[in-house]
Amino acid sequence: MKKKQKIQLLAFMAMIAALMVVYMAPVAFSQDDMTQVPVDAFGKLERPQVAFEHDAHNEKAELEDCVVCHHSKTDDGKRDMENSSEGETCESCHAVKRSDGGTPLMRAYHRQCIDCHKKSLKGPVACGECHKK
Repeated sequence: MKKKQKIQLLAFMAMIAALMVVYMAPVAFSQDDMTQVPVDAFGKLERPQVAFEHDAHNEKAELEDCVVCHHSKTDDGKRDMENSSEGETCESCHAVKRSDGGTPLMRAYHRQCIDCHKKSLKGPVACGECHKK
């Protein structure tokens, strides 16, 4: 292989690697700096926003499998615990108000957190324990 072809091949490989990093970075680091549960979809809040440090929570809870929190849904609309929805917002599936029988966003947040805390017998379960003034 000629020197010019080697340089072109290396440049092409570097470009592909750079594109992969750029493409994957938002998913890989999307919640590294998360310090509160996202609430933009709700508008005006009745209670204070919940403090939630994503990585610290998962480390303390010893959670390694993202699908535990980031479930997806099956074709018939049921919770899919095999495939992760990591990188998508909760409101992409859970609208604030629902008329289709699906779980509304606030109930989805509350069920996700409180049910896990009750099951593990760890973590807050009362309103004021999460929504601190």
